[in-house]
Amino acid sequence: MIAIEIREPGGPEVLQPVERPRPTLLAGEVLIRVEAAGVNRPDIMQRLGKYPPPPGASDVPGLEVAGTIEESAAPQWIAGDRVCALVSGGGYAEFCAAPAPQCLRLPRGLDTASAAALPETFFTVWTNLFDRGALRRGERVLIHGGTSGIGTTAIQLARAFGATVYTTAGSDEKCRACETLGATAAINYRTDDFVASIRELTLGGGVDVILDIVGGDYLPRNLECLAMNGRLVQIGLMGGSRAQVNLTAVLQRRLTITGSTLRARSVEEKGAVARDVEKQIWPLLDSGEVRPVIHATFPLERAAEAHQLLESGEVIGKVVLTVRLR
Repeated sequence: MIAIEIREPGGPEVLQPVERPRPTLLAGEVLIRVEAAGVNRPDIMQRLGKYPPPPGASDVPGLEVAGTIEESAAPQWIAGDRVCALVSGGGYAEFCAAPAPQCLRLPRGLDTASAAALPETFFTVWTNLFDRGALRRGERVLIHGGTSGIGTTAIQLARAFGATVYTTAGSDEKCRACETLGATAAINYRTDDFVASIRELTLGGGVDVILDIVGGDYLPRNLECLAMNGRLVQIGLMGGSRAQVNLTAVLQRRLTITGSTLRARSVEEKGAVARDVEKQIWPLLDSGEVRPVIHATFPLERAAEAHQLLESGEVIGKVVLTVRLR
């Protein structure tokens, strides 16, 4: 098969198409003939040498795929089933092994390019915003990075579950895109102070939940935005992993700071998330109420260009690699 290899840590140019053997299945896995694979920021971090795959995972990048099951070593799936899947690596290839519990049927009406953009972001948003963050109907949420893959997903899901959504983005055009997706208000963080904006938008009440991919000096500013019993859910560190914070607000307003990663979790944990996503979110995808936002697609062999585009900061939604069937 053709797979995309990281020749050495570095820029997009280190991604190279190579020939590799097809994966050998273990018990409980399926072999997917990949038709599309999502491109995510963890892939970029892996390419840079800053996010190695967990033990036992493929060194080929790619955390989500969609296609047709070629071979099954698990009772719940058979050859010919159409699925998308969350994987710990190996997605940038013509064939990918996936744990059976991490596979889901393709939602009605979605092509494989759109389905490949689902698992990483939808699993992440569900387990963090609704599980750890406990977002409930009628609450207010601030989502940073509203036009990222995570952001476009979180805006739609939070709106669908009855929350009032505020978000930040890096341009007026991106802010308009967020509002089109369902945000009540989008704040251009390059021109406006999001703390002051949230204070004004909520009449001083603050938001109940914040989903943050930035970290760094956003931490103390996020705490200023939280209402009584507010929850900050940290899922990214694009702005750095360290910050100074005055803990008085945490005590006085009974705040919760939490966070998580997804890739290193066990198959059992990811499978449990998959079942929750299937029950709670798949009906929204089947009905068309929620849809992944696809900014661009590239053939698998042009993975370097896909990474270059994602790193440009100009993407609204997801970038996807497509595989030409042979």
